[in-house]
Amino acid sequence: MCAAKIPYLKLDKDIERAIIAARASGKRSPYAFDDADVVRRLGKNHDRATITRPAFVRDIEKIINIPAYNRYADKTQVFSFVENDDICRRGLHVQLVSRISRGIGSLLGLNTDLIEAIALGHDLGHTPFGHAGERYLSENYERHTGHVFRHNIHSVRVMDHLFRRNISLQTLDGALCHNGEFAQQVLELGTIKTFDDLDAAVMRCTEDASQIKLLRPSTLEGCVVRVADMIAYIGKDRQDALDVGVIDSLDAFDSEYIGTVNSQIISNMTVDIVTNSFGKDHIAMSRAAFDDIVLAKKQNYQMIYSNEGTVSEFENIVQEMFEEMYEELLAQLLAGDESSPVFKHHVNVLDAKSQSLSREAYLSEDPNRIIADYISSMTDNYFMALYRHLFPTSTKRLFKREYCSDLS
Repeated sequence: MCAAKIPYLKLDKDIERAIIAARASGKRSPYAFDDADVVRRLGKNHDRATITRPAFVRDIEKIINIPAYNRYADKTQVFSFVENDDICRRGLHVQLVSRISRGIGSLLGLNTDLIEAIALGHDLGHTPFGHAGERYLSENYERHTGHVFRHNIHSVRVMDHLFRRNISLQTLDGALCHNGEFAQQVLELGTIKTFDDLDAAVMRCTEDASQIKLLRPSTLEGCVVRVADMIAYIGKDRQDALDVGVIDSLDAFDSEYIGTVNSQIISNMTVDIVTNSFGKDHIAMSRAAFDDIVLAKKQNYQMIYSNEGTVSEFENIVQEMFEEMYEELLAQLLAGDESSPVFKHHVNVLDAKSQSLSREAYLSEDPNRIIADYISSMTDNYFMALYRHLFPTSTKRLFKREYCSDLS
């Protein structure tokens, strides 16, 4: 159907009145996660909730002060090799997920502080060069260890192990289970209730990536973030593709229900999810919305990601660069070369900023794990600069479409 003919959906009047009444009385959903039930790995007095710093507000503040959070700003969302301050980077993406999921969660009467914490932390483990970078890093890591690297698993490691900020189980669960690549019409709650459950799930997914498909957030707040992750990137990636010239218009995209434009997708998906989830113990969308989301994701891959994606014509070069860098850094680490950037820029920095992970304890871990930690922490620009440092005579170079390239 032509996007111009697709209406903006409106909430059912009965649901709208129920939301207004609940807000007026201060009543929350019976399925909202209560701050009083927060679970942390360590029972530190400093982390106890107060009226000025409630449980999940603490998580939000911890997350935005983790050094890895700063690096969102120069990590690719989709377009790695275009200099354009108007297109989405990972830092904006997590804010968009936060905004959309908080909007949905507020209407459903859920815990919006928990939602924000999950949304802001869910991509902390992402690699440079987006999903292509994740794939290349995993190929090298798996070749050496038999285990896989996935950004959702690594987001948990960043928050719970590398920087050890005593983030809550509920926030970590939401980050682990956020993977919006696996669309579902109905999201039932998962079963992670303890840190033992979380640790076991992380291990299963590290050993077998297919286990990630089985993950379900164990709070409704986590379910909302997972759905909002898809909503946030589908329309925004199309908007960015227009800005960088990958597509000429949105006319080629089809829709029967949610629309093809970013603003309408957000609005209609919000209304649909609230309509199908209000007062329920799960998060759901209508069949029409689900079918449209599946179609939208498919068409984005066909018209945007497979056309341009993260690496475009540089794909083979980037893959080779990941392998060369991985092997060189691993050799330097195994040789104990303290002049290596893996020590100077990663191990020593982590020792200084982790607060509780000692240098000695960290260096006793699997060297491949350390290299994966280091490479995944890199921004796009840092990766390219480090490659030039490590391989100064290499002819492999990645060139961005610069701001003024269209003026010459």
